[in-house]
Amino acid sequence: MATDWFPDRGVRRMVLLLGTAGLAVLTGGIVGDLLWVIGLGAWMFMIALIVELVYRP
Repeated sequence: MATDWFPDRGVRRMVLLLGTAGLAVLTGGIVGDLLWVIGLGAWMFMIALIVELVYRP
């Protein structure tokens, strides 16, 4: 019974990592005034949100 939550913790860690990286890339794009980097950061953040919404244990 204790092993049921290990995959959930891995997905949670991935979502937090992807969301944090997305926000960091987005901020770097805003500071550097690079539109493609802003778009990349926005997509990374959106994918993290979608994974969080779709993966509900």
